[in-house]
Amino acid sequence: MVNHREMMRLRVPIIAAVIDEGGSGGALGIGIADRVLILENAYYSVISPEACFAILWRDRRHAAEALKLTAQDLLKLDVVDEIVPEPEGGAHCNYDTAATNLGAALRQNLERGMNSPVEELLKKRYKKFRALRNFAEKKATSTAARS
Repeated sequence: MVNHREMMRLRVPIIAAVIDEGGSGGALGIGIADRVLILENAYYSVISPEACFAILWRDRRHAAEALKLTAQDLLKLDVVDEIVPEPEGGAHCNYDTAATNLGAALRQNLERGMNSPVEELLKKRYKKFRALRNFAEKKATSTAARS
């Protein structure tokens, strides 16, 4: 938790990108970021569906659905800020296009963060992180990105 506290105090924009499976303790660090991007076929959760299944249910499909860990679910819940499109078939089918899409999204979000005064950036970061504890489903205003 000391690392998370220090990360929360960084005076520069923090942008996280989930490109495959973002989970476990690392998920907490990802949540501190000012902007969280996720590839459209990636997932992000503090627990894997298998672990959740083993603890709570006997139906693996029920665990995966209950976790709401897809990029689309996470955008609706305000856990991530933007879904980065993948090439047809997934990022592994065309590395160059996937890298180009991710690079463009990272640059755009970094520019946005660099234009914010430091104190405002820190306040927004803290408020955003604290809001992650609310798990009620919200309606998405956009299926691609949040400002």
